[in-house]
Order: sequence, then structure tokens, then C-alpha cells
Amino acid sequence: MKLLQEILFPVIAVLAALVVGGIVVLIIGDNPIQTYKLMFGSAFSWPDGIGYTLFNATPLIFTGLAVAVAFRCGLLNIGAEGQLYIGAFAAAWVGLKFGAPDAANTLISQFVHLPGVVLLPLCCIAAIVAGAIWGGIPGVLKAKFGSHEVINTIMLNFIAVALVSYFTQYYYKIPGDPIMQTAPISTSAHIARLGKFIPGLPERIPLNLSFILAILACVFVYLLLWKTRWGYEIRATGQNPSAAEYGGISIRKQIILAMAISGALAGMVGINEVLGYRYRYYDGFSANYGFVGIAVALLGQ
Repeated sequence: MKLLQEILFPVIAVLAALVVGGIVVLIIGDNPIQTYKLMFGSAFSWPDGIGYTLFNATPLIFTGLAVAVAFRCGLLNIGAEGQLYIGAFAAAWVGLKFGAPDAANTLISQFVHLPGVVLLPLCCIAAIVAGAIWGGIPGVLKAKFGSHEVINTIMLNFIAVALVSYFTQYYYKIPGDPIMQTAPISTSAHIARLGKFIPGLPERIPLNLSFILAILACVFVYLLLWKTRWGYEIRATGQNPSAAEYGGISIRKQIILAMAISGALAGMVGINEVLGYRYRYYDGFSANYGFVGIAVALLGQ
């Protein structure tokens, strides 16, 4: 019965949203049936519709999971937006600094270069670790000083965006480039697009292997929260901190851990953006993924 309710309520919410949207479309003089037919037809057509739908869903999976982990610990992570920017820039920085020499791109290190089999995982790790650090900061402030994570994560969003914009503008942008973006990363740090493996899916569609990584992240979060001692302690802290502490669980440790994991998941958006799509850090790339992730986590309960 509980499982049925968990499935039924989000479905009712989506149907209600469609009804309200249809009424709005009708008020402005258009046909809601034709509008939804066009919307769903475009989203689920093959190959472009499905390809771009899954590509656009990839960052929302990461940020939805990020917010969900914090929720389970009784925390509200409003900082996934800043964490994903930091993660994306970290991935691009490693791809530049440790990429193979490229005469056409002088910003790629000419001294330290790694083969792709090492560079690609290192870029992914950089995005994850950078996001975890940025998410862990408000976790430490909350655990040690009682500072509210909502305020801290909101402020850190502004700091993250400003910080990576500064480094992009003054250190890693190709001179004369009118676009706020870094130089391209080394080609050995590129993630393959799924069109390379799936028949009928053109490689021009940016859906890449990070989508598979996002699905694996869903499995990881499920196993972490429901099949491990750490997950149990995180959930216990979120449900009743006093009872959890009475049972010997370190509340401070769980807060820091949950926020760090949350930030790491948000930072993984950079893998999709930098390594699988633009092959560089592009300032302002996020379509509010960090904030939409809150709605994704709530809708998915």
C-alpha cells in the first residue's frame, strides 16, 4: 500500500500539472491537445527526441540524487548549482593541465601529460572530489558551528560561479575569444558518445557515456542508503537526530558525510558537460540544474 502511494502521488502531481498547463494553453487561444502532442512527440521521437531527452535528463539525475542524499539526512542542499560549476571547472582544468601536448592549444600543458587511460578517470575524479569539497564546506559549518546549510549553500553558489568565471577569464580562456569559456581540453579526455555504439543514433547527438554513469549513480545511491551501515546512519540522523545520537551515531559526522556525497554527485554533472559535450568549461552552461534537481528529488520522493 505504501509503495502504491509513493508511485501514485507523483503521477497525480504530473497529471495535475498537465491539466493546469492545458488550461493555460487554452486561455491564450491555442489547442492544448496539439500542444501536448507536439511536446511529447518531439521528446520521444527517434533518434533526436529520445537522444536529446536522455542527454538533458543526465544532469538532472545527478542533481536529483545529490539533493535526495542530503534530504535523507534532514538537510536541504541548495548548493548543487555551485557544486556542479566547481566540478565542471575542475574536470576542465585537469583536462588542460595534464593533457597531451597540442601545438594548436598552448594552454594545454607542454610538460606534464598523461595517456587517455589515466587522464579520463583523473578528470572524472577531479569533478567528483571538487564537488565533494564544495558540498562538504557547508556540512562542516553546520556540524561544527550550527550554521544553517541553506544560507551557506546559497552563498557558496555565488562564490563558486564568480570564482570559476574569474579563472576562466584571466587564466584559461584563449586570448581574443569573445565567449567566456576555457580552451578545449585534450582529446584524450573526451568521453565517447553513445551514437558510437547504438545503431541509428547519430554521433552528432551529445548523449554520451555519462548517462550510463548517471544510471550507475542511481544504483550506488540506493545501495548506499538502504544496504549499508553508513546509509542507515544517514537516514537515522534525518528521521530523528536525538534518537540517532542516543543510539551512538555521530550526528556531526553524518552531516558532513551526507553533504560531501551530495556535492560529489552534483559535481558529476561536469563529466557530462565538459568531457562528453563541450570538451571545455563553458561559463553559464547550467540551465539551473542544481535548482531543478530539488524538484526532481521531491517528485521522485
